[in-house]
Amino acid sequence: MASIKTYLVCPDSFKGSVSAPDAAHAIALGIRDIDKDANVIELPIADGGEGTLEALVPEERRIKTAVRAPDGTSMTGEYGYVEQTAVIEMAKVAGLPLMQTYGMNAETASTYAVGELIRDALDRGFCNLLLTVGGSGTNDGGSGMLEALGARFYDSDNHLIPTPMSGGKLYDIAKIDLTDLDKRLYQTAINFACDVTNPLVGPLGATMTYGKQKGATPEMLVRLERGMEHYADVLETLTGKPFRTVAGCGAGGGFPTPLVGLFDAKIRSGIASVLEVLVFDRHLQNTDLVITGEGRIDGQSAYGKAISGVASAAKKLGVRVWALCGITGDGAEQMKDHGIERIGEIRKIATSDEESIKDAAHLLRRLTASMLP
Repeated sequence: MASIKTYLVCPDSFKGSVSAPDAAHAIALGIRDIDKDANVIELPIADGGEGTLEALVPEERRIKTAVRAPDGTSMTGEYGYVEQTAVIEMAKVAGLPLMQTYGMNAETASTYAVGELIRDALDRGFCNLLLTVGGSGTNDGGSGMLEALGARFYDSDNHLIPTPMSGGKLYDIAKIDLTDLDKRLYQTAINFACDVTNPLVGPLGATMTYGKQKGATPEMLVRLERGMEHYADVLETLTGKPFRTVAGCGAGGGFPTPLVGLFDAKIRSGIASVLEVLVFDRHLQNTDLVITGEGRIDGQSAYGKAISGVASAAKKLGVRVWALCGITGDGAEQMKDHGIERIGEIRKIATSDEESIKDAAHLLRRLTASMLP
């Protein structure tokens, strides 16, 4: 009797086409079409950008709570958990589409609601946080988040700066009072899942790189950069630590900066953080074949993308890896040097580009079945 094979199915989303959980399920169905006795583990992944919460956390392990909306009213925020780690996707409550809906821009948008999600997670006993920073619509250096956690910001006249803190208020800061800052943060392990390495300030910093897409005019960019420079000065004086050139502190409009300085939070590769939270190495045990995937595979897929992280982890344990995608680009074959044995492409079995996008889940099922013995 043939032994039962174990398949670990861990795709990222096929952006604009199919979510990571739906892609994983489609691939699993394709496996079972050929190998009905297979042991198939569906473990959708993400690289720390938008969609990470949906990829990592099923609906039954998500928590909803009231947070401050960008206009000061109340809205429902959401985060989730994997074992003992709270997974907080900042784009859920401070993302660019949300800010555009409320008419906010890089000067007025705030991370206050993200701080409220963190506080709720602490209230529920979580002492490990994974914060994803992709898709931010803010440029406040995490000051709004810090304010929601108890910090107080004062101007040069010792007046409390009106809440919530935002990018346009950073230049007004003369003092940050941490007396009422949530003390539980000091006993909390904080990791940022980040796929960019921008510093906080300068030509490649948070403001100059991403401010325009968040609604900043050229005049705003000058004001925002001046404010971020000043904010860096205040934080460096407060903590005794430099921030200006720390890789990743410019992600999410500078969101990681205060937690890095005050609580030694770690900025890590998005996929590395995700795989750690999922205890990915444990899932690889006794696995015969890993099937991963994403929308496009090309020469850039080896640099910090989800499938490269999966392939690297599997290669260390000698587990075979296949990758499926919607389309391949220049350099896709290089991924075989990184441990990917075979690459399957939806476009090769679709009748049109439109079908490959619209019917991606069905085609993933077919493609998977066609590749199996």
